[in-house]
Amino acid sequence: MSDFSSSISTKLVHVGRNTDVSQGFVNIPPFNGSTVLHHSSADMKERTRRQMNGEEVLTYGTGGGPTHDAFFQLMNELEGGEGTWAYSTGLAGCVIPFFAFVKAGDHVLVTDSVYGPTREFCETILRGLGIEVEFYIPTIGERIEELIRFNTRLIFMESPGSHSFEMQDVPAIVRVAQKHNVWTMIDNTWATPMYFQPLKAGVDVVIHAATKYIGGHSDLLMSTATCNAKAWPLVKAVSITMGQLAPADTIYLAHRGIRTMKVRMEAQFKSAQKIVDWLEQQPEVEKILWPAHEKDPGYPIWKRDFTGAAALFAVKLKDNVPDSALDAFLDNLKLFGLGYSWGGYESLLIRSYGKRCKDDSTAFEKMLRLSIGLEDAEDLIRDLQRGFEALRKEMP
Repeated sequence: MSDFSSSISTKLVHVGRNTDVSQGFVNIPPFNGSTVLHHSSADMKERTRRQMNGEEVLTYGTGGGPTHDAFFQLMNELEGGEGTWAYSTGLAGCVIPFFAFVKAGDHVLVTDSVYGPTREFCETILRGLGIEVEFYIPTIGERIEELIRFNTRLIFMESPGSHSFEMQDVPAIVRVAQKHNVWTMIDNTWATPMYFQPLKAGVDVVIHAATKYIGGHSDLLMSTATCNAKAWPLVKAVSITMGQLAPADTIYLAHRGIRTMKVRMEAQFKSAQKIVDWLEQQPEVEKILWPAHEKDPGYPIWKRDFTGAAALFAVKLKDNVPDSALDAFLDNLKLFGLGYSWGGYESLLIRSYGKRCKDDSTAFEKMLRLSIGLEDAEDLIRDLQRGFEALRKEMP
């Protein structure tokens, strides 16, 4: 840990700035390369020896370079972690760390509200390798102990779920996991390191899709895994062995984007509050799914564990809204883009499909997911109003 202020604002600006390497420039440039030249045969042997002992020694480009080191230092500082790795897509960071902890014959518990592609990985790749996967109710809390088996090795959380927004009692789940010597991982993309630091709650590995709020500008694909001291050697080893590392150019964009994450997310949160208040007044809206909303069932846990909220939420429309009306709503939006992502500077909106989770009959067929960007909140409300007017013309 550095000597910087505990304030996240100061950390975001000052940590990870190696001006010796960057020759004084504020932003460390992308160091792209494969070969690392050694000073001598003795130097090559010594570096290799130190690397074999687990030290952070640069011998080849697959271990990253100065650009990676600076960004990893910042992520470790923000999360309170021992080590960070970066992957070339958001999904890669969610799935590759699994292989650090599980093997054939093991049993893993995965939240039923997990990111869809992560679920697909569990149902196909993991099960195909002889690993038992069981999906648990997100709100299970300490009752997850009832699902622990003799061969349970890992619990994978995502809080809140990025479509259904159930909050998990992470501290309670971690206490059970530690009691039974079970590893824990969490997809923390929604909260970012600003609003929740899972490692401080005892989680072993925290995942972020840097594609979202960390990058913040919809121009990169990347993820990170930040680990505690116990998990770090295992995650690093499997990541290197599987040949996964985000390139320096992408790291550079993520590093630049995260510097302004706090001001972006605070502005987006304020707009989200105004838009949620407006949406609640619309007669076609049944409820809002957003943990930061006092009426949301996950609000007490969010209030207890989190210090803020992402501007990503869902809206459940009433069942009498026909598909044609929903299509008209989407097709008449001018500011909200229709795109499968979130966390950028622009507002996005998609229609959700499926069910929230196996303990909830709420269908996604009449659900909308909104990611609020940096546009003026009143302009976004007018855009939604335009959509609702088109929707109402199609109502029976």
